[in-house]
Amino acid sequence: MFESLQDRLGSILSGLTGRGALSEADVSAALREVRRALLEADVALEVVRSFTDKVREKAVGAEVLKSIKPGQMVVKIVHDELIEMLGSEGVGIDLHAVAPVVIMMVGLQGSGKTTTTGKIAKRLTDRERKKVLMASLDTRRPAAQEQLRQLGVQTGVDTLPIVAGQSPTEIAARAVQAAKLGGHDVVILDTAGRTHIDEPLMAEMAEIKRRSNPHEILLVADSLTGQDAVNLARNFDERVGITGLVLTRMDGDGRGGAALSMRAVTGKPIKLIGTGEKMTEMEEFHPRRIADRILGMGDIVSLVEKAAENIDAEKARAMAEKMAKGKFDLNDLAEQLKQMQSLGGMGGIMGLMPGMSGMKDKLSAAGMSDKTFARHIAIIQSMTKAERANPDMLKHSRKKRIAAGSGTDAAEINKLLKMHRQMADMMKMMGGKGKGGMMKQMMGGLASKMGLGGMGGGMGGMGGMPDLSKLDPKQLEALQKQADAAGFKPGSMPGLPGGGMPGLGGAKLPGLGGGFPGLPGLPKKK
Repeated sequence: MFESLQDRLGSILSGLTGRGALSEADVSAALREVRRALLEADVALEVVRSFTDKVREKAVGAEVLKSIKPGQMVVKIVHDELIEMLGSEGVGIDLHAVAPVVIMMVGLQGSGKTTTTGKIAKRLTDRERKKVLMASLDTRRPAAQEQLRQLGVQTGVDTLPIVAGQSPTEIAARAVQAAKLGGHDVVILDTAGRTHIDEPLMAEMAEIKRRSNPHEILLVADSLTGQDAVNLARNFDERVGITGLVLTRMDGDGRGGAALSMRAVTGKPIKLIGTGEKMTEMEEFHPRRIADRILGMGDIVSLVEKAAENIDAEKARAMAEKMAKGKFDLNDLAEQLKQMQSLGGMGGIMGLMPGMSGMKDKLSAAGMSDKTFARHIAIIQSMTKAERANPDMLKHSRKKRIAAGSGTDAAEINKLLKMHRQMADMMKMMGGKGKGGMMKQMMGGLASKMGLGGMGGGMGGMGGMPDLSKLDPKQLEALQKQADAAGFKPGSMPGLPGGGMPGLGGAKLPGLGGGFPGLPGLPKKK
């Protein structure tokens, strides 16, 4: 969603950081461009004015312009003000109330209230270990109550039995009573929407609020609606009184103005964001992480959290042990490609890695898109067990059969085999003898530089790096700060030759012509 804004701000701020000295005129010119970029991203005018005024006030001071690296100081000020605009600290759903805690979902029709209700219920069930009851109060939209019942079956969450002829306020009262009798911790009320705000809708919301006494009233808004979402939030807050916002379709190609304006205009925190259609694709809104992504600084903490949720620890440990021995067959390659897909594909991973957000387009241009990986998985799945374990036995007749089975051709299979050979060679180097191989030395050096030595062996016991899957979010935040303090800045990795990401002007990342295991090699320019 923030790609175009990220590109614009990235080019403006890189122009500042590349200079040795800055004048007030330089900063003013850059801020004019920043203002234009934010307005084009559909951020509210009042928010843009406030933002640029605050940045100018701090950036034009003598201590900034005369500092050793004034450009980086300006970037830091922009970063800090972005976080302030987005809400400083992330705020989750508040469940500190007498059970059953009532959560009321409000919003316009088509904003994704029912799906979001199912996502929140699943999240509270899986993460918070809460017993949740969902109830649909939408008696107007055809099959709305049946849709929520089906989501309940899909997610394994209880739903209130449907009784025909009841009004929304009667259903709300029955849901709260049923939750008390059933020993539920949380009851979520999915209210009806309209195509636009009208008096009957607001009167109905107010009556439901009076009857059910909700602890949280969450406004579900479509982030693709831009400035209209901000006006919507204002109206609902004035008439019903909302406690927080949930933005849906944050994986879309909108310009992100609603997300950046909502908090500043309404004063209400954005609590959750929908990042896809699946019931698991919902994230907490962390202002600092979003600001990092917008300024191309990556978001390592979110990447690690995503990995902890999606990657099977046992499989990862077994693969690490195989790699330590220098073994890597096509089954391992397929497993790594699937793991990449579960983490959001190549684009998703690159977007969360410091200094790598611009690599996505270069990889696509080089033919390394997520579609390519899907074809590679299809090729491997068309092979026999013996062929996957021993790719050297693949001769012309076998390749012809595999091509027919996977809908590809022999050239595509040869590309895959070449990529596997490069990665297998890299695994042998990394799992080499002596001091434990290149990977162990590299991870050990990084761990000691970040002051993490002796925190227990994670990552297959490589050099004392901590097991990131067992750290809570606060520890992960602290880990990222330690990494920054140790010089682990966007675009650099301590312990790697040349200080850069190998293969991108420095050594090679196994898979990008030899970079992270699982990222196939980029073809060399002729």
